[in-house]
Amino acid sequence: MHLNPYANQEKLPFMIAEIGINHNGDVEIAKKLIDMAKECGADAVKFQKRTIDIVYTKELLDSPRQSPWGMTQRAQKEGLELGKKEYDEIHSYCREKEIYWFASAWDEKSQEFLRQYDLLFNKIASTMLTHKILVDMVVEEGKHTFISTGMSNFEQIDRVVSIFEKKRCPYTLMHCISVYPCPDEWCNVEMIKTLKDKYKCPVGYSGHEAGVLPSVLATTLGAVAIERHITIDRTMYGSDQSSSLEKHGLELVMRDTRRVKQILGSGKKIIIPEEEKVAYKLRYFREDGFRWHEE
Repeated sequence: MHLNPYANQEKLPFMIAEIGINHNGDVEIAKKLIDMAKECGADAVKFQKRTIDIVYTKELLDSPRQSPWGMTQRAQKEGLELGKKEYDEIHSYCREKEIYWFASAWDEKSQEFLRQYDLLFNKIASTMLTHKILVDMVVEEGKHTFISTGMSNFEQIDRVVSIFEKKRCPYTLMHCISVYPCPDEWCNVEMIKTLKDKYKCPVGYSGHEAGVLPSVLATTLGAVAIERHITIDRTMYGSDQSSSLEKHGLELVMRDTRRVKQILGSGKKIIIPEEEKVAYKLRYFREDGFRWHEE
């Protein structure tokens, strides 16, 4: 089963509030972020799921790293992960709050783990775009999938798109720059048009900048989905916090992107009734059209 995220054309772009690992391993923080997303009007929240011993080497996990959870990389990375108990709570809480949730899996075991929740959407993170086994697993589920394209060239994107097209699995390509935070001059939101023209598919924007303007510009260029990381407080511990939006920032993104379609209008030249009233007041000469003076 899959859901068309663009069924309600009046409520575009589809807004994904990326919680990721900004919950810092605490399900209560995750719930606060879900509340924040819901209050701001987001359509969905997204998490990240990893199997630490698959995604990272033993050498890296054994190496030193100071964090609130200990003095090794393993302690830090395990501290940031949520398990079944926490995801069960998240699943129930999102149902209660009436907001969709889904997650990007970083390995096959994590994708298998997520299947138990019968989620309506999938996500392929930029990092995983070249992981063919994982991509094949996602495609087989047949759910609408958001595919981030950071760190990837057209040849790599072509391969993934061909897999989705062959299996007729619905998807959205998400323009993304995998830099955290991303400076304005690297956002390259014109890629929204490039991806739309090349692949003739829905295109969205997954932004990692500190501000809101690139998301609004992406919507103007035709992005039908916007994904932004969110946080309770940018000063909290975590590598993604500084490139995330606090509540006010998310409110601005929601407000301004949802106004874009209304502001852009139809592109048809019409005289609205309010203009006719103004014309009646100001065009004192009351002519029927233009009368050109002959010389």
